[in-house]
Amino acid sequence: MNFETLIFEKKEDVGIIQFNRPKANNALNELLFNELDELVDLVSKDDEIKVIILTGGERVFAAGTDIKHLVHLNAIEAESFITLINSVSDKIADIDKPTIAAIAGYCLGGGFELALACDILIASTGAKFGQPEVNIGIVPGGGGTQRLVRLVGPAWGKRMIMTGEFIDVEQALNLGLITEVVETEQLISRGLEIADLLKKKAPNALRLAKRCVNFGQNVDLASGLEFEQKIWALLFSTEDKKEGMEAFIEKRSPNFIGK
Repeated sequence: MNFETLIFEKKEDVGIIQFNRPKANNALNELLFNELDELVDLVSKDDEIKVIILTGGERVFAAGTDIKHLVHLNAIEAESFITLINSVSDKIADIDKPTIAAIAGYCLGGGFELALACDILIASTGAKFGQPEVNIGIVPGGGGTQRLVRLVGPAWGKRMIMTGEFIDVEQALNLGLITEVVETEQLISRGLEIADLLKKKAPNALRLAKRCVNFGQNVDLASGLEFEQKIWALLFSTEDKKEGMEAFIEKRSPNFIGK
């Protein structure tokens, strides 16, 4: 798979998607979103890939959406572009495989919104996060006013969105935006370690756990609990449930097969 704005690598059964616009600090343009849309579809259908890592490399994750592209858009073109962005973000959020955002450097605007669509976020020392759209007269349009606020609450969500201020990794860790901080040179290797941990779990349980959490973000508590209950019972029909419980009783490691 050859792309102009992305680098894709398979490390055994982990797919690593890296933004590749270094001269633009990985600013996200229409071509990148179109290529990412295509690549996410391909990765989704690849049964060999169990976990996906999204990264910008060791220098910068993504310094927002490319302003040089946005500046010439009219309202109709802007709506078409933001529809593409949200379609890609939703695919990442809903893909039936665990996703890890491995973040170094600036993670801003549309780049931050893509990271927020991932399941697990880790970052290197020196990383910066922000939604600075107000500084150019707009608001976040790729999920920032929704996913960010659901994650950190309205107080901090409004502060970040309305001031455009950046936060560092320690603040991001304290707010629950990321789960851990590592040295830059360890970022991808740590992502792969987390991927290895995820790969040992029952695939159907991972997939449906993710679906339960995502569903619960958009409904009332009673509806979320009912959905969780149905999923819990459904997993009792799987071979992996039988294997997992027998392995626990027999004090051995389970051999999950995804059925």
